[in-house]
Amino acid sequence: MAKNVFHILEERGFVEQVTDEKALAGLFDGNITCYAGFDPTASSLHVGHLLPVMALAHLQQNGHRPIILVGGGTALIGDPSGKNEMRQILSHDEIEKNAEHIKRQFSQYIDFSTEENALMLNNAQWLVPIKYIEFLRDIGRYFSVNRMIAAESYKMRLETGLNFIEFNYMLLQAYDFLYLSQNYGCILQIGGNDQWGNILAGTDLIRKVQGKTAYGLTFPLITTASGAKMGKTEKGAVWLDKERTSPYEYYQYWINTDDRDVERFLSLFTFLSLEEIRSCLSDIQKAKELLAFEATKLTHGEKQALDARQSARSVFYGDGLNANSLPTSEINGDVFKEGIPAFILFEKTALCKTRSEARRLINEGGAYINGKRIEIFDEKIDKSNVKNGIMLLRAGKKRYHKIIIL
Repeated sequence: MAKNVFHILEERGFVEQVTDEKALAGLFDGNITCYAGFDPTASSLHVGHLLPVMALAHLQQNGHRPIILVGGGTALIGDPSGKNEMRQILSHDEIEKNAEHIKRQFSQYIDFSTEENALMLNNAQWLVPIKYIEFLRDIGRYFSVNRMIAAESYKMRLETGLNFIEFNYMLLQAYDFLYLSQNYGCILQIGGNDQWGNILAGTDLIRKVQGKTAYGLTFPLITTASGAKMGKTEKGAVWLDKERTSPYEYYQYWINTDDRDVERFLSLFTFLSLEEIRSCLSDIQKAKELLAFEATKLTHGEKQALDARQSARSVFYGDGLNANSLPTSEINGDVFKEGIPAFILFEKTALCKTRSEARRLINEGGAYINGKRIEIFDEKIDKSNVKNGIMLLRAGKKRYHKIIIL
């Protein structure tokens, strides 16, 4: 007998809060429609968005229909949840452009081949045409201001200043849930734990307007064992867009997972069975490689994952010159005739943001060329450093850059 998807999500660590656990688990014995919202505030999703994406994918794989709701309408206002200042308000054109990019990324995880399988909707479709007086009369009357300002999403902002635009966000998200319930039979909203108040507002609105029961499920806030926010590195967010974070860099993010997080991240961010996951944990390095490969395959496809793994193995077990997925620059060989100071080369390839940062890296012994440490910050790098038309730079233990000499 197939396992109920609620229990799958629970076992794998997705479940933080549920409005009615027993009733929702029972509904999962049949087929339901559920949704999660994503604001198109950037042209790419990042690793911090993966939890709801993976949950929706699990739901679909177990016979349920996910709705991905792109917040083209709500992004015009900005969600105050978890924020200590107002988000920048984007234009219609920026939001539309971002939404198109995001749609392509979701297709790696969700099958949109038919409307019965999954839907991707944009709430601008029904929010932008709303008439303000009618909305206040038909929807606003169901909301208690006292209850709204007691919600965690508003509490923090009341101290720093919550403007009226943002105060409307809860009403709009609740209306989204009502609209999806009325038009698509959606009975479940999922999201991060910071969305709990907004989700409850939606279930309450559906009960008052339709006389129906709807449900909410939230995920825990995922931080690493070291306490860092999931998906953040020294260089910033780890993006799903390969133009922002290359498949190799994406692979490296996962393979550098803290040992204490490997089992949890394999459960959350891959589709490997829990039995497969437990069986690989006796060799933590192999488990990390498996995590990196599976996560990269999901986001970028199997070929990119294989290339990234081959490059990583080449770098760590060989000389790295055959690594195909490393960040790469092509530089005219004439530049190296008289040599180029090492600190300038490290800045030129973006391994260091500035020349002073590059000087500091070299002086502290953290810069390498073809596996050999660079001793002096202005050491001249010339054609003698080229091997088979290639040179390999390294900053610290993990960041590599390959230069192809033209």
